[in-house]
Amino acid sequence: MILALTGCSSLLCTDTTAERGEAGVRVQVVDTSGRPLGVTTEVVDWRLEPHPQVPSEGDRVHFHYRFDGADERSGPAVDACAVDKERVALGCQTVYSSQAFGRDGAFTGDDWLVVEHPEQVAAVLLIPNDQSYVGRSCEQDIKDGGGPHPPQPARTGDQL
Repeated sequence: MILALTGCSSLLCTDTTAERGEAGVRVQVVDTSGRPLGVTTEVVDWRLEPHPQVPSEGDRVHFHYRFDGADERSGPAVDACAVDKERVALGCQTVYSSQAFGRDGAFTGDDWLVVEHPEQVAAVLLIPNDQSYVGRSCEQDIKDGGGPHPPQPARTGDQL
């Protein structure tokens, strides 16, 4: 006897979202289960200055970062945010270790954050959750989707 269970896969598909980790200048990157990946990311320095390609737009946040322990091809990605003195995000974006330069597990890079009020920037912080892979949700793929997902990317106004 062959038993067919059509339509039951929707009962087995569940999505979970990881909790956002504590932002800092130097963080241990974690997977969606909160386990360390063996990679440390750090904001090496930052400053306010005009972007050389659009100086007429005024100051932006220019920051340098470093990934230690990352893999050349499939390393992690984390959200970087310029924050005010209360740690409210003024501007954020994801930085990828694969876009940084280096070797032997140490990769450095720089990027720019656009903020509405640059004079309010007190620090640039990194969120430790790996954002490099976001699998398909149950809604997108009932058969093969689901499982753990990183938290939503940080946005302006988020309290870090």
